[in-house]
Amino acid sequence: MYLAIIIIFIIGYLAIALEHNIKINKTASALLLGVICWTLLMFGGSEIFPTLGAEGLPHFISESLLEQVGEISEILFFLLGAMTIVELMDAHEGFGIITDKIKIKKKSHLLIILTFITFFLSAALDNLTTAIVMAAVLRKMIKAKHDLWIFASMMIIAANAGGAWSPIGDVTTIMLWIGGQITASNIVTEIFIPSLVSTLLPLIFLCFKLKGEVVLSDSSEDLRHKRNEVTSFEKTVVFATGLSALLFVPIFKTITHLPPFMGILFGLSIMWILTEILHKKKNDEHKKSLSIIGILTKIDTPSILFFLGILLAVSALQVGGHLTQLSQILDNNFDSVYVVNGLIGILSSVIDNVPMVAGAMGMYTLDVYPVDSDFWELLAFCAGTGGSILIIGSAAGVAIMGIFKIDFIWYMKHISIVALLGYLAGILTYVLLN
Repeated sequence: MYLAIIIIFIIGYLAIALEHNIKINKTASALLLGVICWTLLMFGGSEIFPTLGAEGLPHFISESLLEQVGEISEILFFLLGAMTIVELMDAHEGFGIITDKIKIKKKSHLLIILTFITFFLSAALDNLTTAIVMAAVLRKMIKAKHDLWIFASMMIIAANAGGAWSPIGDVTTIMLWIGGQITASNIVTEIFIPSLVSTLLPLIFLCFKLKGEVVLSDSSEDLRHKRNEVTSFEKTVVFATGLSALLFVPIFKTITHLPPFMGILFGLSIMWILTEILHKKKNDEHKKSLSIIGILTKIDTPSILFFLGILLAVSALQVGGHLTQLSQILDNNFDSVYVVNGLIGILSSVIDNVPMVAGAMGMYTLDVYPVDSDFWELLAFCAGTGGSILIIGSAAGVAIMGIFKIDFIWYMKHISIVALLGYLAGILTYVLLN
């Protein structure tokens, strides 16, 4: 049964990757994969956990599932809240404040500007929120699908790299920071340059692939915004409040010690009250298009369910001990912390980086690798940036994939190699600097 779970995971993963070939939506495959993995744990768990007994096993699996669902829900509620806030800002033409000021028409120059905005914004917010924000900006600026996919892919790489050098930029850096493995000042100074290098190399390559000037998007959304007749005051207030709500999330976490999704729900509730007050005198049809009730109908629910399925499947591997065994195999066969972390980063493009980092934190104490040691610093970099190698290897990638319907195979053909080269260049940079 232990091996069966691995085989099912591989089959499910291939079904997700070959979505367009087999004509089955990736969300359906991901959800089925998650359920089957946990079902196999329940019925075959006696082989994996022989000490629990027939009565203890169901209780253990159920408790583990509830615990994992709790952790997954934190991510899903955060994603739902962030997407709603961004969509609300978009409905009020808020991103026009940014796009109207960017007058660059040449594709390569525009890609450079948006990449650096994403890189630094991700460090202040986090890579998932930044990816959602930049997706909204791209929808306003890029019309051609191929160009849009290239821009969006570069945003994934920049968001993940930007999150890796900040203690609040990625879930894994937050875990290491709170766990005491790294300090905020040290992770910024040590990982900033490797993260920058891992962004610049793919950026240079993709700039050469983009020729000519940008064809501005003239989507039906723009026409809808014109019909909404949003005033300049409403646009500015909603955009400023929305951006403040997103930026306030890490501050809220620091003050209250509550998880980030509570901060995003706090911001969402403020935005909800604000828009209700702003539009209370408008007719119902106009009010609905600018209210959160109307916005919630436009949220990409399949992407959220896809995320749920993937994380359920990975959590089954974590509970079943597959990821711990994988970490032990890496540790037993490779002596170098650089090689171990490099492989962890590559594996995090296939398996979610959170359980990979959690496994490493469980395997090594601070007595083995003290605070701010090379192991923890490089783990933060590799787990954060390695997810860019495949589009479903990071929360930012999954979000962008859902928003723009980017094909898994297309990303692998056009982006994975340059993302891998950037990743390896970042590791090499870290080694040279240390």
